[in-house]
Amino acid sequence: MIPKKLLLVLLTTICIAQNNTKTALQFQEQLNKDYANTEKTPLLKTDLATFKTLDFYPINEKYCVDALVVLIKNPVVFAMKTATSRLPKYKKYAQLFFTIDGKEYTLFAYQNIDLLKQKEFKDYLFLPFSDLTNGIESYIGGRYIDLKIPITNQIKIDFNKAYNPYCAYNYAYSCPIVPQENELKVAILAGVKKFHDN
Repeated sequence: MIPKKLLLVLLTTICIAQNNTKTALQFQEQLNKDYANTEKTPLLKTDLATFKTLDFYPINEKYCVDALVVLIKNPVVFAMKTATSRLPKYKKYAQLFFTIDGKEYTLFAYQNIDLLKQKEFKDYLFLPFSDLTNGIESYIGGRYIDLKIPITNQIKIDFNKAYNPYCAYNYAYSCPIVPQENELKVAILAGVKKFHDN
């Protein structure tokens, strides 16, 4: 017989996992809807004509991690490189520490200075990253995750919600290049895969 406390922990863990899977599925569905929408899609007309769905890795709970948030003191505003000559201004908001398969990793979350001026983006955090799948199964230029400023020193990073920059679909876009400090030496088998053979 399973002790009540252990049973409660197991049930809680199962519920959290089910909720994470549900939100990841909703993310995928919304992304597909946006890409099929002629007013929102970054796809070229030739690709949109045959578009049915983006290619996703299977949703994996392992890649939904809780990270420790360490705020950056006195962050310096800098120009982030993009795929074009555009240099948008950003600042580091926090360093995020997490583990995958028992190994420790870290990423930086950024704030876009222009977006900070807009009320609806006051709590928005930009998390670009690259990993060992880039150029093989995922977009060579890395991927992005959208986050919101947490109310505690913990934040959930769901790599199942990682998506490609618009440059992966259309070179007319100017997309931030993943900073070298956000290169992960691990294969993140989650989120959106590459489009065609880009």
